[in-house]
Amino acid sequence: MTVTGHDTGTGRGTSAGTGADAGAVRALRGLEDGRPAVRLRAALAVGTTPDPRFVDKLVERCAVEPDFFVRDMLTWALTRHPVSVTLPRLLGEVRSERASARSQALHTLSKIGDRRAWPAITRALLTDADDEVARSAWRAAVVLVPEEEEVALGALLATQLGRGGPETRLSLSRALIALGDAMASALAAAANDPDPRVRAHALATDRLLRDPDAGFTFALEEAKRVVALGAGSGEGGGSGAGSGGSSGEAGEAGEASGSGGAGEASGSGEAGESGGSERPRAVGRSGGEGP
Repeated sequence: MTVTGHDTGTGRGTSAGTGADAGAVRALRGLEDGRPAVRLRAALAVGTTPDPRFVDKLVERCAVEPDFFVRDMLTWALTRHPVSVTLPRLLGEVRSERASARSQALHTLSKIGDRRAWPAITRALLTDADDEVARSAWRAAVVLVPEEEEVALGALLATQLGRGGPETRLSLSRALIALGDAMASALAAAANDPDPRVRAHALATDRLLRDPDAGFTFALEEAKRVVALGAGSGEGGGSGAGSGGSSGEAGEAGEASGSGGAGEASGSGEAGESGGSERPRAVGRSGGEGP
C-alpha cells in the first residue's frame, strides 16, 4: 500500500496521513492473523474507515475465511464501501471455482441489494451442487429479482424442493415464501409431485406461509404425516399446497424429509447467518436472510 500524506505546511497533514495509512496497513495485515479475534477486529476497523484500497483484500479474505463471525464482519465491511467498487469485484467472485468464494460473494450481494447484480444470479448458481452456494444464491435471488421475473424464479426454485438436509430445505422455504404470490402455482404443482420428499417439502412450505409461528420442524413433521396418511389410504393426488391436513397425498411414510425427523431443522449454518432459530424470519425483498 502506498503511504501518502497531505502536507498543510505545518507538517501535521503529512503526519496524520502517514498515521492513517500505517493504521490501514496494520488492519489489512490483521485480516490474515491466525487468531479469529484479531481478524474480527481488523475487519471492523476496515469497515469503520472505508477505503477503496481495502476492497480487493476484503473479497479475497471472504473466499477463504473459516470463521463465521469474521466472514460476517467482512461482508459488513464490504457493504460500507462504494458499490461502484465492490460490485464488479463480487460479480467476478460468483464465477469462482472455489465454492466458499461463490457462496460468500452471493451473500454479500444480497446484503448490498443492488439489482444490477441480478443477471449474475444464474440457473447454475441457483441449482449449484454445493448446498451452501445454492442457499446463498436463493437468498440473493429473492432480493435482487425484478418483479417481472418473480414467477419464473419461483418455478425454478420449486425444482429444488426436497433437496438437501433440514437447513437447506428451510432456506429454500424462506426464499419461496419471500416471493409471495409469485410462487403459488409452482408450489401447488410441487405438492402433487411423485417424489414424497418434494411433496412434503412443498406442504411444509405452505404451512409456514400460512402459519410462520409453527416452526419448520413442526411444519415438516405435519407434512410427513399427510404423506403417510395418503399412502395408507391408497388415494393419490391430494389437494396440493394449502390443503394442510388432506389425506389424499400418495407417498412413503418416513421418507418425506429426505434426512430426518423432528428437531432437525435449525436454520443455522447459512453463509453470513447467525441462525439458531427454527422460526422463519420475515424475509423482505430488500434484506433477505441474515444476521
